[in-house]
Order: sequence, then C-alpha cells, then structure tokens
Amino acid sequence: MTQPKTTLYCLPFAGGNSYSYRVFKEHLPDFIHLNPIELPGRGKRMKEPLLTRLDLMVEDVLRQLQRDDLTRPYAILGHSMGAYLGYLVAHRLIQTDLPPPRQLIVSGRHAPSMPREESKHKLPKPEFIAKLRELEGCPPEILEHSELMDFFEPLLRADFQAVETWIYQPQLPLHIPLIVLRGLYDKEATLSEVLAWQQECVQPMVLKEFQGGHFFIFERVQEVCQVISQTLK
Repeated sequence: MTQPKTTLYCLPFAGGNSYSYRVFKEHLPDFIHLNPIELPGRGKRMKEPLLTRLDLMVEDVLRQLQRDDLTRPYAILGHSMGAYLGYLVAHRLIQTDLPPPRQLIVSGRHAPSMPREESKHKLPKPEFIAKLRELEGCPPEILEHSELMDFFEPLLRADFQAVETWIYQPQLPLHIPLIVLRGLYDKEATLSEVLAWQQECVQPMVLKEFQGGHFFIFERVQEVCQVISQTLK
C-alpha cells in the first residue's frame, strides 16, 4: 500500500528564500512533498516590499497555507527566523480553527521565551557584517562576496528587525509534536536555550543534535533529511 504524501512547508531563515531548501529534494523520500514558502521581497516575490514585522510575515504565510488543502497531512519546518515563524503560524492555525500540522520542526533557534539580542539590524555595515560572521548568521558565500552582500544586506536587516522587535507573549502550549534540531556549535542556539522550547508544547519535545554550526541543516543535509523522513513516516 502506497504511503500518503505529507507536505513539508519550509519557512525561511533570515535572508533565505524558497530556493534555500532545494537541496532537500535530493534527500527526502517520495512520500514527502517539499513546499518552500516565499516571503515578500525575495525570490519569486522580489518586487514586493520587504516586511519588517514578524506578525505580518505570519499572516502572509497563513494566507499561503490556506490556499492548500490542509485536511491532508502536512508538517512545518522552520530554520532560525523560520523557527519563530513556524511556532507563531502553528498558533494562528489553531486560533482560526484550521487543521494544525502533524509536526512542528524548529531548527537553529533558541526558544522564543529566551532573551534576544535586539540591535543587530541597527549596526553600521562593517559591524553588521562582522556580527554576521561571528554568529555564523549568514552563509559564508554571501558574506565573502561584496556584490551579493550589497544585495542581501537590506533583506537581512529587515528580517533581523522583524525578529529583534517581536515581543514574546506566552501562549498555551501546543498539542503538536515538536521536534527541535540543533547544531552542536551553533552560537545562536545553546543547549540550555534550546531546551526551553519544552514549555511551548504539551508533549515531550524531541531534540536532535548534529555536528556543525548555525547552518548545520545544509552542512549535514543528508542526516537532517533522514531525521525528517523518520519523523514524518
């Protein structure tokens, strides 16, 4: 008997777009349909104005999800900024009486209740780039290419502003299985900060750690996709 397909909606990290997850297609089984979400101001929506508020991003994602049949099995994966988006989208789906995801997979981000640095998006360009390099908050191929950096800097600043100005409001824990992915050397998601995700869900969360830093999901893409595949079986 053929296993029914599960749609995996992938939410972008700061500076990311729908193409960021294309490498996952090579490592995911046929029963998982990859559906990366595009936010305004990037990729296929390049001509639209950038959003600098997380709540507006969440509403944009929600509108895109509502175009699909959410009665079919689906899960949400978000890396870094996308982890917060996934968490907030899951709450909005429940609040609007829409079918929730089978699983919420958050990656490379400390729990939303933990204190956050709130000034990166305001830094002058040299300090901004230095901070990105220090925190491994941007793929090296962008940081080391001045023309690419000129292109991505406004996008990165907008995304950082959205995350850094968002105010966490405690909500009832989610009744959704929560899988947390972390790179062992990720400076933006220490073990103690990641374990605090537990307060956001009723069921015991599942923590999976991988060799690598903030972008371990691409450094260890085969291992990450194996965990995702096992999770969605």
